[in-house]
Amino acid sequence: MVQDCLTSKNYGHIGVMWKTVSEACNLACDYCYYSSCGGQPGKIEKIDSIMLEKFIKEYMALNNGLASFAWQGGEPLLAGLEFFKQVVYLQAKYAPKNTTISNSLQTNATLITEEWASFFKQYNFLIGVSLDGPKEINDARRVNGQGIGSYDRVMRGINHLRKAHVDFNILTVIHESNVGRAKELMEFYQTEEFSHVQFIPCMDFRAQEPNKPGQYLITPEQYGQFLCEAFDVWYNDGKPKRSVRFFDNILSVYLHQEAELCVHRQSCPKTLILEQNGDAYPCDFYINDDYKLGNVGQDSLVDILNSPKYEDFLGLKPNLPDKCGSCKYLHLCHGGCPRNRVWNQEEDQVMYDYFCESYLQLYNYGHERMERLAVRIKQQWLENHLRAGRPKPDRNDSCLCGSGKKFKKCCEQLLQHSISH
Repeated sequence: MVQDCLTSKNYGHIGVMWKTVSEACNLACDYCYYSSCGGQPGKIEKIDSIMLEKFIKEYMALNNGLASFAWQGGEPLLAGLEFFKQVVYLQAKYAPKNTTISNSLQTNATLITEEWASFFKQYNFLIGVSLDGPKEINDARRVNGQGIGSYDRVMRGINHLRKAHVDFNILTVIHESNVGRAKELMEFYQTEEFSHVQFIPCMDFRAQEPNKPGQYLITPEQYGQFLCEAFDVWYNDGKPKRSVRFFDNILSVYLHQEAELCVHRQSCPKTLILEQNGDAYPCDFYINDDYKLGNVGQDSLVDILNSPKYEDFLGLKPNLPDKCGSCKYLHLCHGGCPRNRVWNQEEDQVMYDYFCESYLQLYNYGHERMERLAVRIKQQWLENHLRAGRPKPDRNDSCLCGSGKKFKKCCEQLLQHSISH
């Protein structure tokens, strides 16, 4: 759920995500394109130890003080605790002095034990837990090979994380069974005291031809309504109680910052997606021969990062349709995700994001409240700045909030409003 990055003076920010055990999983969620194993993973094909060490050594050599790893699957915990002990050993072995190392891991949480939780805490892993809502909703789709729901085992795993004080967040897939139940989901998060949540619209890859885009299982209208209903609960009269990644990203733009979610950034971040066998790609949704960058077990990391196919991929997002150029909310979504666009082959034109209407619905619905929330936050920033004994900016200085305006034209007015009240 958190996109980590590696800073390098030569390659900029490189995010790394490794599919630890390929598609192997102990669940058989009916919407998952990794569910072909039917919840019976059989023999686990883990990342080869020699390849793992080669990659970590090269990766560490490129970093500039920050090295970040994201572990996904299938179900990455099937690799076993000894595998991840080897990971952290190699990270420490090859990290240059004063390197910050971070690890995130996405799991269904059914395999988490006290021992796993203790390990995660010791090495500061950030854990993403897949959970589609309350028991009734989750267990309708997220089941094992025998059709038994996973909710109770997921919550047991979460309890282990809580007892060990491990940082975790919740990932909910939005599909036909929960897209009309936004308020219920938000109330569930509040009841369970889940502080950080994100939504992912459900995509069906199984019915598609190889290397062809999948089809979403919900309509733009459904998703737009879902987001608006969830926004009402999240906003909470201008005092949000929990982090919802989508809304946080919108708010960050109102606060003159760039969104961190790749879908809504101005350009696709430079990311390295690694299959279990070491094959490298620029994005999890472009796993095909057209965008294969090489193999980290066979090729040098430098050669992979210098692949011309990387530049081809990075050129996809800026190729916006005409509709985006005249949109007043372009600064919020930057055209969305290239994977969600289709081409009008007859007219050779790129079409807009599948969820464009969903985004527009939410942007219009929440605009005024987002503005009020941003003003309140900037006002608090300034008050905290002054309480800390720091000098008030001169009227012609650039404003502290990052708006690019002069202080007198921006937050000085907020300060005057605060004093008057």
